[in-house]
Amino acid sequence: MTYRSLPATLGVVLTLVAPSAAQDITQVPVETFELSNGMNFLVVQRPELTTVSAGWVAHVGSANERPGITGISHFFEHMMFKGSETIGTTNIAEDTRIIEEQEKLQEQIREIYRTQRERYRLGEIEDAFSDDDRPPELIELQARFTELVEQQRQLMVKDEFDKIYTESGASGMNAFTNNDITVYFITVPANKLELWFWMESERLLRPVFREFYSERDVVHEERRLRTESTPTGEFDELFEAMFWESHPYSWPVVGWPSDLEVYTLAQAKEYFATYYAPGNLTVALVGNLDLEEAKDLAERYFGRIPPAGSAPPDVVTLEMPQAAEKRMAASCDCQPQIELRYHTVPFRHRDSYALDVLSGLLNGRSGRLYKSLVLEQEIASDAGSFQDSRKWSGSFSLSAETKGDATPADLERALEEQLRRIREEPIPDRELQKVKNQITASSYQRLASGFFLLLQLLIYDGMGDWEYINEWAANTLNVTAADVQRVATAYFEPTNRAVATYSRTEGAAPTVIPSELEGLPSEVQRQIMGQLDQIRAVDDVNTLKGMLGQLPAQREAAPPPFQKAFPLIERTIEERITQLEEGGDA
Repeated sequence: MTYRSLPATLGVVLTLVAPSAAQDITQVPVETFELSNGMNFLVVQRPELTTVSAGWVAHVGSANERPGITGISHFFEHMMFKGSETIGTTNIAEDTRIIEEQEKLQEQIREIYRTQRERYRLGEIEDAFSDDDRPPELIELQARFTELVEQQRQLMVKDEFDKIYTESGASGMNAFTNNDITVYFITVPANKLELWFWMESERLLRPVFREFYSERDVVHEERRLRTESTPTGEFDELFEAMFWESHPYSWPVVGWPSDLEVYTLAQAKEYFATYYAPGNLTVALVGNLDLEEAKDLAERYFGRIPPAGSAPPDVVTLEMPQAAEKRMAASCDCQPQIELRYHTVPFRHRDSYALDVLSGLLNGRSGRLYKSLVLEQEIASDAGSFQDSRKWSGSFSLSAETKGDATPADLERALEEQLRRIREEPIPDRELQKVKNQITASSYQRLASGFFLLLQLLIYDGMGDWEYINEWAANTLNVTAADVQRVATAYFEPTNRAVATYSRTEGAAPTVIPSELEGLPSEVQRQIMGQLDQIRAVDDVNTLKGMLGQLPAQREAAPPPFQKAFPLIERTIEERITQLEEGGDA
């Protein structure tokens, strides 16, 4: 993601609550309409607000990619903030000429990399993309390309897309990409809704992929911070690739590094034409607006975009049934821990609701895992579960970190015992009702924010059906104890799982978790700490100040348990601003 996703705590929260978040039992009044080009619109009017939270979802994520272009969905998230023919440049004609010259050089560079890959296969060099093994002609071409990049930057109006919105009172502009969807969103004053329609339609109608190749360096750095510089990042990526045998969920959203090196502008344009066509997009608006006015604006601005000639292809590769347990043993600078991950079901599958309830029984300070492993046995510092029904397939994880002299093997036995009890022992009515009470209570909280309601509409629509927002609670409250036991028996078999065991590297000190993150799931802790590292790597004060301005809206939208992380994020941004203003090093 671009800096706009920093801090990306909101993205982490969305990943963890969607589609498992509890929803309001009452119906959300959503008005819908569709343009002749196929673009769909979801509108929720809230006249008591002074703003409109607005966004759109492209029904495309890393699962829609293929080997050779992995990560291109996430890369587009960067590109869509580079402006258009009218935004982000002082001379579009010269800008376009430079892009064409850059592409000619890049084709020559790609030809050399073809040779480099062959040299790598023959054992002549250690790394096809290493700077140390570059032939002279490649060095010369890259130098000429760098000159063109600098020429283009002289024409660019840096961050003009951001500035236009900010100067108009908008806040919280951000975006995120996951396996299934790419979402763009912002909150604007109610009297600036037409500006939003023009800005968003403009970057879809006349996009300019400025800094296409140099932006790869930004993505590489993001990958380094999120994956390679975190204690378990590379192993988490490896575990994901091991867990998904045949499904495209097996590669990371950020993409494989070798693919990032060889994207072409032609591939990007083809991808854009396929997945960013109007029929593959859904707009959502929540706030103080008039429905008829929104329809007129939608037709005036988004109606300019021509429809695609054909629909995007479906993801057709299904996950192969797993025939044997998979295990990964890793050593890292981390607290010893374990994860048991089982194959389950996709979004809106009839069993997904019972799995949601099961996760509720296991999770939280009063859940079975914490009570047993942390409080009673005192073998874990943290324990939890994660129900993850994605668009095309799903998984269910149980994880825990050791405490004292306990080992990951001790945690594995304890987690398995909790699953056995679920399968074989009656689930008390009171315990099941407690989970359902939590669903009812949290449902109102989650829809109190118009901004968070917007995000849920976009996520669920991208996953396959926005009406899930009005159906989840009832379906979940209808789950019985027998349903929970049935899914636990059906999916939690050793042959249907992968197990990741992490031991601490000899001599490594225990990981220090900031007090603000205590009590959050381990996965969230690791991701937030990685995002703090990203903040510390930002070298532009204005960028940091923009991030600081987004925090209030993001904090408001986050569920209560996650809000305590925001002071830490805010403090880290402020410290980095002070460091840069005082002339400190990055």
